[in-house]
Amino acid sequence: RGEVPDGIQLVCGDRLKIFQEEVSCKEREMMSTRRGEDKKSEVATPFKLWGGRYSKGTDHVLSRVNNSLTVDKRLYAEDLDGSVAYARSLAEAKLLTQSEFKVICYGLETVRDEWIKGTIKLMPRDEDVHTVNERRLIEIVGPQIGGKLHTGRSRNEQVVLDMKLWMRDAVKDLLKQLGELIKKINEVAEKYIDVLMPGYTHMQRGQPVRFSHWILSYAFYFKEDYHRVAEFLKRMNVLPLGSGALAGNPFNINRHKLADDLGFNGVTYNSMTAVSDRDFVVEFNFLCTLTGVHLSRLAEDLILFSTKEYNFLELSEEYTTGSSLMPQKRNPDSLELIRGIAGSVFGQHCGLLMTLKGLPSTYNKDLQCDKSGMFAVFDQSLLSLTLMTGVIGTMRVDEDRCLSALGYDMLATDMAYYLVRRGIPFREAHHICGEVVAFSEKVKIPINKLTLEDLQDICPYFDETVSALWNYENSVEQYTVVGGTSKISVQEQINLLKEFLSEAV
Repeated sequence: RGEVPDGIQLVCGDRLKIFQEEVSCKEREMMSTRRGEDKKSEVATPFKLWGGRYSKGTDHVLSRVNNSLTVDKRLYAEDLDGSVAYARSLAEAKLLTQSEFKVICYGLETVRDEWIKGTIKLMPRDEDVHTVNERRLIEIVGPQIGGKLHTGRSRNEQVVLDMKLWMRDAVKDLLKQLGELIKKINEVAEKYIDVLMPGYTHMQRGQPVRFSHWILSYAFYFKEDYHRVAEFLKRMNVLPLGSGALAGNPFNINRHKLADDLGFNGVTYNSMTAVSDRDFVVEFNFLCTLTGVHLSRLAEDLILFSTKEYNFLELSEEYTTGSSLMPQKRNPDSLELIRGIAGSVFGQHCGLLMTLKGLPSTYNKDLQCDKSGMFAVFDQSLLSLTLMTGVIGTMRVDEDRCLSALGYDMLATDMAYYLVRRGIPFREAHHICGEVVAFSEKVKIPINKLTLEDLQDICPYFDETVSALWNYENSVEQYTVVGGTSKISVQEQINLLKEFLSEAV
């Protein structure tokens, strides 16, 4: 996903051939000789990034718990991108010769090619993706050159870099799908702009609104989600590389140049913060959680509105399933799964917060547990957004059913406004209309069927013009201010979202 600046993202295939051509015969001979010299020691001692002070092997249970490769192998490309950039910074700091830099790039590109082709060999002692990539690099180019890549670098900073590179592209994918969902909602709103339906508070019918006004309310939720995620992308895009294990880098590498090479907006300014920072994962998880809440609420509305009791809309067969027992059923599984996923994402968010709350400063192994949740949050959120986009784009709205669900008692507020326009204070008008509703219920006559005499017995300010109240179209059309449910106001909302989408997507 995403793009990395020229010179950092190495493309397999032709680019690998170029590196093969650039590595001279002398350099190839050097690589081959050095591999041969160290062959016995490499076989005798399984590759580890640590262990010089150890005389005993790691307990097999700890090895299993300590191994994160099944999760973090997903970061292989980002890990290689960071290694290429770091090798360049080492060369610029004169810690690598240009020949050594080319050899390392050739080796890293070979490793990338193996990952892409699925030929990479994972060993039982490979703790993580960093171990795999460095092991294979050294196997390819030899330890005398490959062993220099990690000069001044720690996995503590390496993993944060990899996660940020991955997350940068993940965020772009989320933004794209959020834009697609907003666009689809906007299209449906424009298509059904003339449909009137009940608006609800407390799940009780309140006032007539346009169907478009209701569904656009979610578009504006998602628009704010989009803005929050986009702002987060700018804020998290700072380079941690060059922080070492916790104290910094002693080899005078140019971190600002490294940040430019990797497409970051700047660098971190405290090495201890940089290696232990998971706030960006917490914030990412929160943003996905909040988006999931909005998706879940929309799913709940759609589930209700698609029941026979409401029947305002019909979900496409593509996004429903049947019953194993009841042949007539069309279950809204797509929406129920979106609702369920929201809970799972929220759980991942809370889980990471609980992990972080008791940690001392800098890196602790607890932080290894951050990536499985991060990946799950992203995968599930992207699926939910994509699924909801499909549901919205294929559903059918029943205009007649929406209209028939309206009742004239929902115009009681309009009656209060009618009296306000005749000089009665709103609170008094509200009380008067409450009396009208109570009288209507007492005599079992619909409010719109009460006689003028009945109304004037309650309040003399009623006259024959009150009959104009009993029109749903007139009711919604009085809300012409920005954000209202009149047709012109709803069209303004649609146009605003179109403008937003033209700039955002």
